[in-house]
Amino acid sequence: MTAPSPFSPVRIGPLTLRNRFIKAATNEGMSPKGVPSKSLVRLHESIAAGGTAMTTVAYCAVSPDGRTFVDQAVLTPQTVPHYRALTDAVHRHGAAASAQITHGGCFTFLRELDSGSPLSSSGGFNKVGVLSGKLFRRAMDPRDMARVTGEFVRAARLAREAGFDAVEIHMGHGYLLSQFLTPLYNKRRDAYGGSVENRTRFPVEVLQRVLDAVGHEMGVVCKYSVIDGAKGGNTVEDGIAIARALEAAGAHMLVLSAGLNIEAITTMFGSPIPRDKMPRPDNRIVAIGMKLQALTEPKAAPFRELYSLGHARKVRKAVQVPLAYLGGIQSLRNVLDAMAAGFDTVAVGRALLFDNAFVAHLQDGSALQSGCNACNLCTVSMYSPGGTSCALHEPNDPALNAQPAAA
Repeated sequence: MTAPSPFSPVRIGPLTLRNRFIKAATNEGMSPKGVPSKSLVRLHESIAAGGTAMTTVAYCAVSPDGRTFVDQAVLTPQTVPHYRALTDAVHRHGAAASAQITHGGCFTFLRELDSGSPLSSSGGFNKVGVLSGKLFRRAMDPRDMARVTGEFVRAARLAREAGFDAVEIHMGHGYLLSQFLTPLYNKRRDAYGGSVENRTRFPVEVLQRVLDAVGHEMGVVCKYSVIDGAKGGNTVEDGIAIARALEAAGAHMLVLSAGLNIEAITTMFGSPIPRDKMPRPDNRIVAIGMKLQALTEPKAAPFRELYSLGHARKVRKAVQVPLAYLGGIQSLRNVLDAMAAGFDTVAVGRALLFDNAFVAHLQDGSALQSGCNACNLCTVSMYSPGGTSCALHEPNDPALNAQPAAA
């Protein structure tokens, strides 16, 4: 069977995209005091104008407790007009916009939480809490699960009101739903723990409720880590089982990521953040966290294009649901190889931060390879006053980042 052109349309649930390129969610740091900024609008509008079919706005928290930092936006009636300014700008260029809805669980640096202790699949010592004074996490009970599920549903409805065409439920990288999926965090002995089928139960319940609420009008996508990349974590066989469960629940597409924020960030990015080039964030807690993170990273892990293709292919062979390949897309050759491997779309992060018009340049032949060097410094620039930017370009204007999107 001939692979489709990456520049051909594709259907994701009720949504049709103009091509097979999706801007992967990358934390932008462009919502000071929790309000989406003009910088955030400009970034996503530029990516839409540059030919990408759908751009994903990272980390739209489903509740105040769901944030990892104070300056992350929460989907609320108050922030809807600011998100609407962004989706209107994206739509002007014929692209779609997706809101990544998520809850950090115990992966949070917030000192004040309505729940008191950070929530997670299981209780116990909280590694991240060393930095925020929240040393212990609390196992969610049925009331917590019902409340958080309702928060995901409310966030999805608010995303629809804000003009988003899709929502991406974040189930990877060690955030709350990932904390249920991975045995590194989930030590429960009830119906939500133990086997991979049980560990998948709560994320599936969230997915089903979101599908019921908005699935007829919006694309509903799930992003998860196929492998955890850490000893005792999920293997590719677990990742296949999770994909099958999400497919059976009706997900419109799965974005195949990998790794965990604390235990295996190199698995996520394909290479570590160079310690000698690491900037010093203004946030002291973040700076300490980054130093501690560096101690757990491999001393040498050279970047490879398509670094996640091996385990992603195994998922592709096991399910029929549309899949987005994510991990090391740097060239047209990479995209064609992903299409040939049976993936329906490709999710691109760093190459689009380097060149917002990467897709248009691939299509018109003016570029075949990204100039991104996978240094990963864009991942920590989110803590700078201007928010996420490529280290090979001028940093963003902090003044523009301080202006609310709808102002």
